Amino acid sequence: MRRRRGVLPPKAELALEYIFVVIGSAFVSLAFSVFLLPNKIASGGVSGISTILKWVAGWDPSYVQWALNIPLFFAGIIFLGKQFGAKTLIGTLVLPFFVFLFTGWGAATNDPLLGALFGGLGVGAGLGIVFRGKASTGGVDLLAQIIHKYFGISLGTCILFIDGTIVLTSALVFGLEKALYALIAMFLTAKTIDVVQMGLGVSKVALIISDQEEEMRQGILTDLYRGVTKINALGGYTQDERPMLMCVVAQYEVTKLKQYVKGVDPSAFVILLNANEVLGEGFKRA
Repeated sequence: MRRRRGVLPPKAELALEYIFVVIGSAFVSLAFSVFLLPNKIASGGVSGISTILKWVAGWDPSYVQWALNIPLFFAGIIFLGKQFGAKTLIGTLVLPFFVFLFTGWGAATNDPLLGALFGGLGVGAGLGIVFRGKASTGGVDLLAQIIHKYFGISLGTCILFIDGTIVLTSALVFGLEKALYALIAMFLTAKTIDVVQMGLGVSKVALIISDQEEEMRQGILTDLYRGVTKINALGGYTQDERPMLMCVVAQYEVTKLKQYVKGVDPSAFVILLNANEVLGEGFKRA
């Protein structure tokens, strides 16, 4: 059986995933060590706890992260089952190791706003790479999953509560301003993870309802060179069947599509939606 073009053999794909975990952990550790930690920005998670303990008790952040991550990993195995695998264990161990290596590098900036901005971007980029390796770095996410399983509290609420408690503690220790910088870093981390996971390109999904459905379909196929799908729809008022066309176009093709639709049927009903990631023929391969 021939292997599909662009698809790696299973062993090569697995090796690549391990590489992603290591590289992503290095990014997270570097951003934490040179941007967040020196500026006392505790942006949630185990790293946030280690930041607070560093400045309150003088404890080495890498040791704190090992001391918390490893028990949480094994607690996850005990309470949630053996679903995390070796890659998550690698992330759990390697991330604090890189923190240990980078701790002596000093601050890249002493401006807390720049620290929050670039720290959040760096941590988000690193975590996004780790997630692309189909793993995680463990930490409080595992604790949140345990609480979710045994107490029925939603996962999002658990994570929000844990991270919120850490940020609130940082406000009491470092002051309200540093806690606000931590919130900026957390927001940028979440957004950057999305970018790494889905990419920067935004395509458009067009939903078209027209009385000239057949001419519209043929034109999209032959003039725009885009695939089109016919969906059987039902008018909410008339209860009549109204075929709806769906096609996906690149951002730069939107104007051309609208001009074409207007030329064929000026009264056509068109809805344009954002599609953050499109996989398949004519777009990015899976």
